[in-house]
Amino acid sequence: MDRIKSAFASKSNLLNMYFTAGYPRLHDTIPLAQALVEAGADILEIGMPFSDPLADGPVIQGSSSVALANGMNLPVLFEQLEGLRAAVADTPVLLMGYLNPVMQFGVEEFCRQAAGVGVDGIILPDLPLDEYEEFYQKTFDKYGLKPVFLITPQTSEARIRRLDQLSEAFLYLVSGPGTTGGTTIPDAADQEAYFDRIAALKLRNPRLIGFGIGNKAGFDRACGHAEGAIIGSALILALADVDDAPAAAARFVRGIKQT
Repeated sequence: MDRIKSAFASKSNLLNMYFTAGYPRLHDTIPLAQALVEAGADILEIGMPFSDPLADGPVIQGSSSVALANGMNLPVLFEQLEGLRAAVADTPVLLMGYLNPVMQFGVEEFCRQAAGVGVDGIILPDLPLDEYEEFYQKTFDKYGLKPVFLITPQTSEARIRRLDQLSEAFLYLVSGPGTTGGTTIPDAADQEAYFDRIAALKLRNPRLIGFGIGNKAGFDRACGHAEGAIIGSALILALADVDDAPAAAARFVRGIKQT
């Protein structure tokens, strides 16, 4: 069963929620996943904390530091994810992180365990495309894990089309320059032109827009240019210093999805 394709085929305006495994407390991973899905999240993106997250801004970096201090690592995460499918049913789940910890763990073992707990896809922003094709694509395919690739306003058409051919999930459109949760506001006209340029390419995969989206207005605007949006840093902020993280996560999602 291809849970990612099913989600895009059955719904519009999809909300992909990112959260960091092991944050704010070590054992919040599965309770947060369940609360987010029950509140209306359509896709989950679980961050694998790393000490040097190149694409992440200070908010997610901070959550990674807390999670690592809490004791989160890949063996602990996979142990927790044994309860994933019981908590989220058929909601697509992706793991988002960086190549170094995956290589240290062992790429094949990582893929085997990820598939075994019901993970659908992987986002590794620092995985070079040539290396993916040469060294890792067969392993990802073997375990049915779908890679998700990032596109930025600077990505050439030739590379976009190559990414589109290599993907069987969706394309992650970075909304503008900088890292996740950034405060730099892209020029609206430039951003519109970027989204229109991507739409005009008539790509085979659906698109989700991420980076800098943190409220309902931003989500609705992104949905006007793609099949949905990705929110992460704003949720992490909403989970800081709360007594009940799953309840706070549910409130956040309901605020985004309200009609």
